[in-house]
Amino acid sequence: MKIAIEAQRIFRPNKHGMDFVVLETIRELQKLDRENEYFILVSPGADRCLQDTDNFHIVEVKVPSYPLWEQIGLPLAIRKIKPDLLHCTSNTAPFWCNVPLVLTLHDIIFLEKRDGSNKSFYQNLGWYYRRLVVPRILPKCRKVITVSEFEKDNICSKTKLSTDKVIAIHNGYSRHFRMMENYRNVVDQYVPKGTEYFFFLGNTDPKKNTKRVLKAYAQYVEQSKTPVSLLIADLKEEVVDTYLKDLNIEKIRGHLIIPGYIRNTDLPAIYNGATAFIYTSLRESFGIPLLEGMACGTPVISSNISAIPEIAGTGAILVDPYNENAITEQLIKIENDKAYRAAAIDYGKQRISMFSWEHTAENVLRLYKSVLNA
Repeated sequence: MKIAIEAQRIFRPNKHGMDFVVLETIRELQKLDRENEYFILVSPGADRCLQDTDNFHIVEVKVPSYPLWEQIGLPLAIRKIKPDLLHCTSNTAPFWCNVPLVLTLHDIIFLEKRDGSNKSFYQNLGWYYRRLVVPRILPKCRKVITVSEFEKDNICSKTKLSTDKVIAIHNGYSRHFRMMENYRNVVDQYVPKGTEYFFFLGNTDPKKNTKRVLKAYAQYVEQSKTPVSLLIADLKEEVVDTYLKDLNIEKIRGHLIIPGYIRNTDLPAIYNGATAFIYTSLRESFGIPLLEGMACGTPVISSNISAIPEIAGTGAILVDPYNENAITEQLIKIENDKAYRAAAIDYGKQRISMFSWEHTAENVLRLYKSVLNA
């Protein structure tokens, strides 16, 4: 059987969460399935992170913008390939494509009330595009994959899809996220030598809760005798400075380290060197960074809402992300209580054994077979 997988953005150098999900899943499928023939449809890019094999063929579709790529370039490529199944992996799919369709719908945040107005043009375009496309393609899908039971319940309740049409398949985490002995050389590229730090993956999206984390950290600086610095990744200095001014906490600026984008290959070292990883999002459908931090032996302070408790488990450090005092309390506790920090590390190492990309790919392949044999 011929299976086509849309993986449009996996060759771009600065990958995001959904890119890694499809990339790692395909890599495991290459190991698992020597029977079916696969066509991986991508946009050209500088990072050729996936190679052809005997039954996996990379097909470059050269169309400039994402909507045109998906709505024109992808259907034209599918018409030539004539696959038995098309799997679109990033929430949307072509309106017109006469092939059995499987859709990965990571979340339906675009159908929910927007939290805040601080959106980039790219974020706004994506939001409106998904609102236009998803309701129109869901009825055409044979199956819809999502990444947690939390999100499955959310999708079924808001779209009225039947529960047997939507399947939850947990993500994994990449194996280069692991405990390391020699990580300081990488850390020193981003952090002043010898500096201790908490780690936070920032974002302008309000659901990442950046402003509350900064307020919680400001409270921590006031309460700690020897404050640990805060390393903020993926946010520009001018954005952070604007937040500090808006919150009237500019005095903590000297405690912040803001290197901008951190390469994925360097993240394991960054996690390993951190006193703790702060992952207090307001809304996540899964939360791969949570697993990455645990795999690196880093205590993770995470949220008690959305899909995070499902992934983190009952033994994790879970706080109300709307309560800055609760976040501050955990920062202080991890700094001062060595036994508490060690227990969080031990729990994380046990928890991650439940997740792997191999397991994800096995479930995806099982789903493909059920659709092909229906």
